Amino acid sequence: MSKRNGERPPVPELLPAPVVDAHTHLDACGAKTAEDVRELVDRAASVGVARVVTVADDLASARWVARASTWDDRVFGAVALHPTRTSEFSDADRAELAELAAQPRIVAIGETGLDYYWDYAPHDAQQDAFRWHIELSKRVGKPLMIHDRDAHEDILRILTEQGAPSTVVFHCFSGDADFARRCVDAGYVLSFAGTVTFRNAAALREAAALVPLDQLLVETDAPFLTPHPFRGRPNEPYCAAYTLRDLAALRGMAVVDLANAVNGTADRVFQLRQVTEQPGSLR
Repeated sequence: MSKRNGERPPVPELLPAPVVDAHTHLDACGAKTAEDVRELVDRAASVGVARVVTVADDLASARWVARASTWDDRVFGAVALHPTRTSEFSDADRAELAELAAQPRIVAIGETGLDYYWDYAPHDAQQDAFRWHIELSKRVGKPLMIHDRDAHEDILRILTEQGAPSTVVFHCFSGDADFARRCVDAGYVLSFAGTVTFRNAAALREAAALVPLDQLLVETDAPFLTPHPFRGRPNEPYCAAYTLRDLAALRGMAVVDLANAVNGTADRVFQLRQVTEQPGSLR
């Protein structure tokens, strides 16, 4: 399908039950102000994507995410230094990230991990930073949100060597069925983005079909990875509805049942209800 000169995909029909976009980048979608954030989450809510986790990839983004998560009660945050940005990672950087990670509406440490596709950061620097983020996740008691690109074996090895946090989420899961089974057996949660809808992604679709519902999340990774048939056009949190429907068809499930399942998984994994109900919350 044509990219339509950067035009967003059409807004789909309302889902029969609300879901969470488990990983998006509102700042990369163009949001700067509270009004910008509200516009994006209003559009998502109009199709049943009722809450979002907006994720940082560097320190400037982490500062913004921490602020943005306080602007709207449908928005939660995750902070970390992306593996491609770890060639320089100072003690001051680590101290600031740790402080941001402790904020109540930050619900995960991410995205962190390893990226061997790009050569922006040496593998040893990435691995050192990944180990530090693992320890931060355990220290603050929040899930570890993993970026894994062409690094499956090292990701699993380091999680084993370091001792995995109680909750680990593989953001934009990219492995095959065998790797999915290994992650599921380890108790990890697998989050699927628009890539799972691509018709040339047979191995990934096979993986998505076997993940237990209590270890399954749906995300956009917006503004990237727009689902089929709008691949190449700008992505937004509302497009999680397309991925959810495609996954339901793939798994032979009613859309409402899958929506309820992944919404429940997101609530449990990120403890969203506890965050919302704590003193000083936005509600």
